Amino acid sequence: MSPSAVEKNAERLTLRFAQLDRAIEARATETIFQSARRGGVRILGACGGRGTCGSCYVRVVEGAVDYAPVRVHAADARLGAEGWIRACQAFPKSDCTVEVAARSLAAVVRAEIGTPGEAALHCAPAVTTYDIAVAGASISHPAADAERLIGALPAGAVHEIDLRAARSLSGVLRQARGHVRARVRNGELIDVAPAGSATLGLAIDVGTTNVAAFLVDLERGTRLASLGIENPQVAWGGDVISRLNHAIRAPGGAAELQASATAAVNALAHDLCRATGTSIADIADVAVCGNTAMHHLFLGLPVAQLGRAPFVAAVRAAMNVKARDLGIAACPGANVHVLPNVMGFVGGDHVAALLATEERWAAAGTSLLMDIGTNTEISLIHRGDIWTASCPSGPALEGGHISCGMRAADGAIEGVAFADGQLALTVIGNQEPVGLCGSGVVDVLAALREASAVDARGRIAASHALVESIDGARAARIAPGVGFSQDDVRSVQLAKAAIRAGVDVLLALAGLNETAIERFIIAGAFGSYIKVPSGIAIGLFPDLPAERFVQVGNAAGLGVQRVLASTRERGRARDLAIRARYVELSSAADFHMTFVKRIGFHSTPSARRAS
Repeated sequence: MSPSAVEKNAERLTLRFAQLDRAIEARATETIFQSARRGGVRILGACGGRGTCGSCYVRVVEGAVDYAPVRVHAADARLGAEGWIRACQAFPKSDCTVEVAARSLAAVVRAEIGTPGEAALHCAPAVTTYDIAVAGASISHPAADAERLIGALPAGAVHEIDLRAARSLSGVLRQARGHVRARVRNGELIDVAPAGSATLGLAIDVGTTNVAAFLVDLERGTRLASLGIENPQVAWGGDVISRLNHAIRAPGGAAELQASATAAVNALAHDLCRATGTSIADIADVAVCGNTAMHHLFLGLPVAQLGRAPFVAAVRAAMNVKARDLGIAACPGANVHVLPNVMGFVGGDHVAALLATEERWAAAGTSLLMDIGTNTEISLIHRGDIWTASCPSGPALEGGHISCGMRAADGAIEGVAFADGQLALTVIGNQEPVGLCGSGVVDVLAALREASAVDARGRIAASHALVESIDGARAARIAPGVGFSQDDVRSVQLAKAAIRAGVDVLLALAGLNETAIERFIIAGAFGSYIKVPSGIAIGLFPDLPAERFVQVGNAAGLGVQRVLASTRERGRARDLAIRARYVELSSAADFHMTFVKRIGFHSTPSARRAS
């Protein structure tokens, strides 16, 4: 390496973000996006910084950069005229002051982690608690602390002691004057605390986009609090494939992703306990669900074989591991129960959703459960049989890979309707619109179809009152500074075509057509807010009567809570994972042909008005 190259590699610069009152170290060999990710500054980037999504816009207020985008996006001309560039394609040449687009900075106002109508949980936890009085030792009876404690418990309750629990036992016994709470799991003493301490459980739904957490009183089966945050792994890409590639190819990439997931869980546990006046030290059990990729990255399992056909998981069955082995903060011997996967990319989160919605789908002869997200899972249930598939829908339906896409935050357009020749907008927080969240993306495309601004093939009209053209690139004007480009339309088309093709394949395997679906269950945080008529209008959902649809919110979150609170539910989850027949869509004979047929918009726009 030449001296000049060495000097450039060694060069350290400073990036200042005035909006955040932050300054971070940058490197001349890193893009602004890479430096921001390393420094903990969030810049929206659905593709993980590969230059393919066009969402990481920033404006360099002071300083110089090298900027030569590898791919030009339709939005670049419009935003470039205002000085915006893509952070993943810009290398700083000097210290810089950087303005981040409002879509990246907006604070999330929807955790979207609950499920409407949640009831108390059936309480039969894996951890049993005993409030006991332990006699003190004496010269005449100098029995070990552990021996005296076990003697105060029911016969046979404990046959082994966790090492960390043993290390804390003597101190707690004396501090509490022998009046203690023993926590036991499968005959193992996992913790000793002062008598009367709460015994808590933590349920975690590790989604591709968001991480949801629920703090549960394991003695009463009640939810004390819940909280959701963005999955910090989005810094490495909005989709699972980007993250798997980072884990496989980047030195230390897998460790980075595992550490970020652990940090998210610990941050949620800290905030939940602080909000409820409880202690992390009283978390005696943890249950976690996620799709297969999130499951493997969370556990630090190898993912190379998962990232390529035939997409083989390292582990399918449920796992029980010590929380400390994963870096999860809890009581000394707490375990983490990780729900079983089905196969391929259908993971424990879908098993949890099946568990939580069983009363709904079992009541109908033919039901379809669709958990919409970056990775969309579908189960068709017909006369007791379950066919399950994973659709590579990507983040477009949640606002990712959309030029003006953003989280469900203040300023996000969440609803769009076409009326009197204009677009009527609903904006979160009643603020000036700065971008589109997932429900707004589906709505705007349905509205543009109704306005004839987008044709049946997905082409934006060359001449239309709602359309503008900059340097030959067409985009629909949604609001000042917010457009919907031809690339955006294509991204949604690809996502909805993958999902509908998945539905079609499962129906064909069961020998059914879509009219046979008696109950269409839409799950997932995004699924809570999407308007079913808009989904029908763009062909995301089949054109079924409105009464057949039911939106249940975060079913996976409810399912993982049930598993946390009850060993019986753990058995049910195991049985459902085994019972589901996995269908690998990429190898299905008619999937690709069906996918192509579903690209266009064949539903009538009037379906939207029928609601």
